[in-house]
Amino acid sequence: MTRITRWIGVAIVGFSLLAAVAWAQTGQESLTTRVRPVGAIDKSRYVGTWYEIARYPNFFERKCVSDVSAEYVARPDGKIEVTNKCRKDDGTWVSDAGLARTDGQGTGTARFKVTFAPDWLRWIPWLWANYWVIVLDGDYQYAAVGEPGREYLWILSRTPTIDENTLNQMRAQLRKQGYDTDKLVLTPQKASIGNN
Repeated sequence: MTRITRWIGVAIVGFSLLAAVAWAQTGQESLTTRVRPVGAIDKSRYVGTWYEIARYPNFFERKCVSDVSAEYVARPDGKIEVTNKCRKDDGTWVSDAGLARTDGQGTGTARFKVTFAPDWLRWIPWLWANYWVIVLDGDYQYAAVGEPGREYLWILSRTPTIDENTLNQMRAQLRKQGYDTDKLVLTPQKASIGNN
């Protein structure tokens, strides 16, 4: 009995050590690849019109076939009015109005919460989704938006198109944050800026 008990004890200790090492390695990997927003953002420069260059396929844009854009307008209370717009398969336009606010990390944070729920439901916390600016050039001409779970991703530009070199640089930056850039789908931008 003593020998069996000793072997069981050794096996339990050995298993515990292996589990601890595996957990530590997983923890280190998740720390090095976690999604990080840009250091700071000037909301007055970020607002305005952005064109969707590419995105991860998602349910709420399933009817959008081209010309996806977002208009951000600053409000006096610090929140941002959001209007997303796109063209459907039949050629008609569809738009959706929402609201964005910082997630409580300070005024210069690049971490926002956004909702498209009706006004009377916006008090419900889980109707607000993460909107993190994770890539942003110094001139505020292109950006990438994601969230900690890496389920959603958008590449945005101030113009309906960006050059291939810039797009490839953005893909490289996103891969460093653990995003699978092969999942990105390019968004056709057929309408001219004047027609939007």
